[in-house]
Amino acid sequence: MVASVNQWGTLAQEIGGDDVKVTTILHSTNVDAHDFEPKTSDIAEIQKAQVVVTNGAGYDSWASKSIAKGTVSVSAASTVGAISGDNPHLWFSKDARKAMATELADTFSKILPSKKKSFDKRLKTWQSEESDLEDAMAAFAKKHKNTTYAATEAVAYYLMSDMKLKDVTPQGYLQSVTSGGEAAPADLQEFQELLESDKAKLLVDNPQESSDSAALLKKTATANKVPVIEITEQMPSDQHTLTGWISSLVETMTKQVAAAQTDEKDSSNDTSDGTSTDGNSQDTSPSPSSASQSASDPSSSASPSSAQ
Repeated sequence: MVASVNQWGTLAQEIGGDDVKVTTILHSTNVDAHDFEPKTSDIAEIQKAQVVVTNGAGYDSWASKSIAKGTVSVSAASTVGAISGDNPHLWFSKDARKAMATELADTFSKILPSKKKSFDKRLKTWQSEESDLEDAMAAFAKKHKNTTYAATEAVAYYLMSDMKLKDVTPQGYLQSVTSGGEAAPADLQEFQELLESDKAKLLVDNPQESSDSAALLKKTATANKVPVIEITEQMPSDQHTLTGWISSLVETMTKQVAAAQTDEKDSSNDTSDGTSTDGNSQDTSPSPSSASQSASDPSSSASPSSAQ
């Protein structure tokens, strides 16, 4: 069988095991699947495959349109009812992963009925690992209720939703980048102010969709001690399973959010007890001049987020 992208290719290999030979077309984190142009040899691989696994929803149309008549096709989008225009990063959705794992096991069992028990056994093993991942996400959601995040691009929307994080990305900015354009200056400024005012506790960046705007936002986040996590579309080369990769992302975010909250709490304690970061006691009561300036100068106060 042939998979268009390594996210689904690795899942197919987990379910298929030694009974299925999987070839993946796109596996580099340096290539954007939206703009990928397959070589003649890639198209030949797809056309001679017995089973072709694609993402769908417009993400890898170059693969979908190359499937030969009569070939068994397994599409993540078709499996969960997603269509072109929906957020196509379906592998980050726990519902899509579970549906695809079951669909792959069923598909392989129909082609190799004598191996059905093996496919079902591998599916159960995978489901157990996925259950552990869901437990980790639920634990995060319970411990970090109402935690907010913003994103330079909506690559991890489903993952963040599964972790119950609240998306506070400015809508004007999000609409611009989703349509493939550059963010307007006003939208970019709104995003920067969001990061500067501590309204987003985490910034998610997709390095496969780099831009000057994204670089500026990452710089702003770092300057304001907002954790930045980079999430690629394709699985990195040091990851070998889809669930394992996403588990590592959840672990990283859990640690970063916890560390940021600890720093925030320590900073708050230093301020409340009148102790500066160098340990010297300070008088924190406002002077008459500073109070007067704050009252007369509004700018002296701090300035205030697919679906599929």
